[in-house]
Amino acid sequence: MLGIEDKAVLTAYLLCIASAILCVIYGLVNWNRGEEDIQPDDVKWAAEEKEIEEEL
Repeated sequence: MLGIEDKAVLTAYLLCIASAILCVIYGLVNWNRGEEDIQPDDVKWAAEEKEIEEEL
């Protein structure tokens, strides 16, 4: 079958194709999902990150 003699190789190919299909389906389902609310920890982290970048 397509020059694949070992069942493990065939299984690996099929799993790669299946995972790609699942990724596309997941992307389509979550395409236009709304954004998450901004948490206070996110604002604090962004401020700390900006300070560190300014020091460099």
